[in-house]
Amino acid sequence: MLLPELREADSLLILGVVILAGVIAGSLAKRIKLPSVTGQVLIGVLIGHSGLDLFPEEKLRALQPVTVFALGLMTFTIGAHLNFNRLRGAGKRLGYLLICEAILVPLAVIVFLLPNFELRESALYAALAISTAPATIVALVRETRSRGVFVKTLFAAVALNNLVCVVLFEVARTVARAHLTGDSGEGPHVVQFLVGPGLQILTALAIGGGLGFVMHLLTRRVLVGQRRQATASVLSLLLCLGIAGLFDVSPLLACMFLGLVQANLTRHREHLVDSVFENFQQTILAIFFTLAGMHLSFEHAAEAGLLAGLLLTGRFLGKLVAAEAAMRLAGAPDYVRKNLGPALIPQAGVAVGLVVVVKDDPQLSGIADLFTAVVLTVVTINEIIGPLLTRWALGRSGEAGRDRTRLLDFIGEESIVTDLKAASMEEAIEQLTAVLVRSHQLPRSTIAPLRSSVLDREAQVSTVFGGGLAIPHGVLEDGKEMIGVMGISREGLDLPSPDGKPVHCMVLLATPSGQRDRHLEVLAALARTVGADEDFRERLFDARSPAHAYDLLHGERADGFNYFLQEDEDWSTVRRSSADPA
Repeated sequence: MLLPELREADSLLILGVVILAGVIAGSLAKRIKLPSVTGQVLIGVLIGHSGLDLFPEEKLRALQPVTVFALGLMTFTIGAHLNFNRLRGAGKRLGYLLICEAILVPLAVIVFLLPNFELRESALYAALAISTAPATIVALVRETRSRGVFVKTLFAAVALNNLVCVVLFEVARTVARAHLTGDSGEGPHVVQFLVGPGLQILTALAIGGGLGFVMHLLTRRVLVGQRRQATASVLSLLLCLGIAGLFDVSPLLACMFLGLVQANLTRHREHLVDSVFENFQQTILAIFFTLAGMHLSFEHAAEAGLLAGLLLTGRFLGKLVAAEAAMRLAGAPDYVRKNLGPALIPQAGVAVGLVVVVKDDPQLSGIADLFTAVVLTVVTINEIIGPLLTRWALGRSGEAGRDRTRLLDFIGEESIVTDLKAASMEEAIEQLTAVLVRSHQLPRSTIAPLRSSVLDREAQVSTVFGGGLAIPHGVLEDGKEMIGVMGISREGLDLPSPDGKPVHCMVLLATPSGQRDRHLEVLAALARTVGADEDFRERLFDARSPAHAYDLLHGERADGFNYFLQEDEDWSTVRRSSADPA
């Protein structure tokens, strides 16, 4: 019979079956408009312990390194999206969200669980509820080809809430251990309470950050070239996972810090990480989520019972309320505010890792079995319904299907300022040049020659077009691609203009000599919209934040002028993906 023979299969055959099942299930799920992640998890449940039980536990355990690598790669990818320059415009959103998730999610869980647990024990569940599954978020964003302010906020939120989750969980665990062992909480336990979580974070930072810095030096001086840098990325990831395991530190945090440090040290590092992942993303995701489904179990559902339902409900409400409150306080666009909460529901990865921590802690043995049953039941449910909610949120945000090259891609949220103030053209150019160098991570030595180039061109002919628009531009020496920044002044800059109106929008362009065609396309697009479209102009000039301005430039309404480009990015033959507005 087939089943007994499969149970004796070696690891390579099992891995092949897992990949085949995951790819087929993912494709079938997409055909019926479900996330491929959901199909892969469900097929895993079917062939795993809760279904046909095709493979024994010890055989699956042999594949654990593959799962660890996949999860490490995806947290590495999340960390690579924490580029501080690119997140500069999102600081208020992320700050409020960090505070709200750290307070409101645990509070909601504690309120639901307090009738059944003491506060110290409820705090363990409450801290764990903060985390969102990074692997699921990465997979769904890639599958839906989403990009924009909402996706940027979502990626950063996942990284930050996992970080906060680990810190608060370590604090709650220290308190619970002291209580369960009968200690009053004085003396050494107080020191552990204060220092323990900090050491976990600092050690992970030292491992991931240290490797990131070393690899940065190697890729600059030894491993030059994109292929060698891709190899260095995989090497650094493997070393990070191994060293973190050696020192009993969270490998997810270490990998997240690795991606974060590399992204902030090396320009375009996050794009390199994306390209490395893209080469085998379907395979790695199929393995990860199918294996995750095979490990899911409903055998604890009866034992967890009402407690799992309470935790699930408290976490769900806490996520929704925290996201809503944070985005309202930050003045985020409505499409971000309405969709962020549902997108944060998936839960696995860090949560499962923290369950293992509790199970392996002898001082928590009295609560470990019930804790495991409740949390794994909730994780199982969240891994099935969470991807559905996240994909729905990505679609409703309007950012699904927008991860393609567009004419104005170089103007990101971090490249927009909405409080530009200057008494002269020279002062405005100086301010925007500094913003351009900072947001695009150019060497500071670029500032002087770029500013001189822009001012020289301005002296030859004014770039104030009228209609409140000015587009000063200069040559970017040794540049490979066009870059730019946008400054918006709601009050208006009193500068000489053809129509005598103040300048409300100034776009500074820095163009390599080989991209003259793109330069002309951008000038024409901006003049056609900002300079001539009165409705668009009024909304842009009144933008409350860089996020709102970015939404105007990159939203669906902007497809007429900020159009999608051909895949080959041949500027001389560029075509529009949609017609010009009438």
